[in-house]
Amino acid sequence: MKAIGYKKSLPITDVNALQDIELTKPKARDRDILVNVKAVSVNPVDTKIRKNVAPDADDYKVLGWDVAGVVESVGDQVTLFKPGDEVWYAGAINREGANAEYHLVDERIAAKKPNSLTFEQAAALPLTAITAWELLFDRLKIDAHSEGALVIIGASGGVGSILIQLAKQLTQLTVIATASRPETKEWVKSLGADHIIDHSQSLSAELKVLNIHSVAYVASLNNTENNLSEIEKIISPQGHFVLIDDPQSLDIMPFKTKSISIYWELMFTRSLFETSDLIEQHKLLTKIAGMIDEGKIRSTFLKSFGTINADNLIKAHALLESGKSIGKIVLSGF
Repeated sequence: MKAIGYKKSLPITDVNALQDIELTKPKARDRDILVNVKAVSVNPVDTKIRKNVAPDADDYKVLGWDVAGVVESVGDQVTLFKPGDEVWYAGAINREGANAEYHLVDERIAAKKPNSLTFEQAAALPLTAITAWELLFDRLKIDAHSEGALVIIGASGGVGSILIQLAKQLTQLTVIATASRPETKEWVKSLGADHIIDHSQSLSAELKVLNIHSVAYVASLNNTENNLSEIEKIISPQGHFVLIDDPQSLDIMPFKTKSISIYWELMFTRSLFETSDLIEQHKLLTKIAGMIDEGKIRSTFLKSFGTINADNLIKAHALLESGKSIGKIVLSGF
């Protein structure tokens, strides 16, 4: 089968950063389903792994953790799907990625894709939707009756784009999105943000312009290390702070006097440790598919980079690494 992989961790400017390769088609066993991949999207995790994780000698590493496709076959313990089902999922970071014609995934972290979306539109969502859902409801423990304000730092990216929509649809929170360019401000506004502030400026000063002096919740999706002092200023006593990026250092002592609760969100945790509640990702993707088909939220798919091959994936990685990507980048077909 066709696939895209790499043998060495290289800069995206290197012609061998990603390569078109041929691999053996895998077989479904136990609770795995074998999916004929129709579309994939690219996430920051793809670029981070490519730059920092080298495969074993003489092996290729395949990336890709956002998929929409059709079930080709199922393992003997599978109960949720049958061949022919159209599915979407984000996969597991400790298994081979989905930049390939066929991909194996545990049925408990997959769901039937929204009927109203194309494969491209669907592939844009699973990883970011799972991250946003777990961030809101598993980490911050927000529910339908939660009130107050949520600041989303880096709101125009993949996670922020779906987080805005989920927070507006499923909570009573006032959503304050950060964006710095005209096009990103327009994007987050179109998704339903109540207020927009500029993260290239002082967050506390930007909030004061809105006559808001502190907020109960802060979700930092990127550049946490550089924003930490401003986050400490704007968060309310006994507030809640969640982050998803990878700061080189994280001094949380300034948060002690306010008794701030601090959380990490990594949507791969359940699959990585095979937690007893692994099937929760199947359930939440099913709920989100229903919300999409009901017209309550929409896909964050913005750019199609063509067919799934090394040249197009290199272009996608380069755009993500530039920090100028909005919404999600999708590739489809081989």
